Amino acid sequence: MTHPQFKELRRSYGFDEVAIVPGDVTINPEQTDIGFSIGEVSFKIPVIAAAMDAVTDVNMAVKMSQLGGLAVLHGEGIQARYHDAEAVLAEIAVTPQSEVTALLQKIYTEPIKDTLIADRVKAIKAAGGTAAVAMMPANAKRLAPVVAEAGADILVVASTVTTARHISKSYRGLIFSELCSSLKIPVMVGNCVSYSATLELMRQGVAAVLVGVGPGAACTSREVLGLGVPQITATMDCAAARETYLAETGRYVSIITDGGFKKGGDFCKAIAAGADAAMFGSIIAQAKEAPGHGYHWGMSHPHPSLPRGTRIKVGTTVGLEQILFGPTSVVDGSQNFIGALRTVMGVCGAATIRDMQRAEMVIAPAITTEGKSYQISKCV
Repeated sequence: MTHPQFKELRRSYGFDEVAIVPGDVTINPEQTDIGFSIGEVSFKIPVIAAAMDAVTDVNMAVKMSQLGGLAVLHGEGIQARYHDAEAVLAEIAVTPQSEVTALLQKIYTEPIKDTLIADRVKAIKAAGGTAAVAMMPANAKRLAPVVAEAGADILVVASTVTTARHISKSYRGLIFSELCSSLKIPVMVGNCVSYSATLELMRQGVAAVLVGVGPGAACTSREVLGLGVPQITATMDCAAARETYLAETGRYVSIITDGGFKKGGDFCKAIAAGADAAMFGSIIAQAKEAPGHGYHWGMSHPHPSLPRGTRIKVGTTVGLEQILFGPTSVVDGSQNFIGALRTVMGVCGAATIRDMQRAEMVIAPAITTEGKSYQISKCV
């Protein structure tokens, strides 16, 4: 019996629910071009280290630059509040789980120091790195000039959800068109999960859009707020907005899928779904060079009344270069992400990231139903 519906639900898909179809032509993986750009700033590999205190510090930003990618410094995090950030990070690492949320809330009450942010940017630049700094929309008006004047290459404005329009009775919200036009550096904005919100942001002049709400390893927005869209569907919807905007203006805006990555296959699927690059958090938090001492926590964790990020132990595995380029010492896909991408591009006959975005994808059954149960259970 049919009856009127209050609203209609559509099916959405995460990484584990889809697969990439091989192409009709194959090419040598070494001949693939995996570069991408944010505005006029170009990168050799499509990987960005997340703007989280356990992931990116000055040393990580420099190392990622040397390897061809980008690391984003958290402009409102520990690096921007404490001169001796290492001591604070070490304290977080040894604090019991039952006490760490309260500790983080206390740590993040320390005021942000503009001069310290500028010093971090200058240190990255002095070492030959590409400097990118992230901040919340509420602080962007004040901190953006500080970051730009210090010599940053990219400004990132990010929160759990960011839109071009914000309604408030208490203050005039951030106007992205004004911010973008006032700066000489590209502005990356996130996070989004919908076609319409992404298209509106692009029309404001942003250079890249971060896609992802809820899937991150240290994020609990789905549990605490019930908020989010699985990453394959979110990436495809936001990539569709990019295509619409490209047809309207001829200007290409990069889509960066942010969060939920565990293995190389996830990375490859995100690109096939329409992403130009991926932002890694917990994956890079495991690197020997990461500042989190084997731990990882979300940017929303220190919220004074509703923390939405848990500290998780990711451990320390191998160096950053091995995580990205191999050689892999494991068989679960958690190392050599660049090798995985080049391999799947070769199998799909995709010479560029743009070509890979056109690869066919199918809805797939859970991998455990296709003979992999022994691998997953680690039986031998």
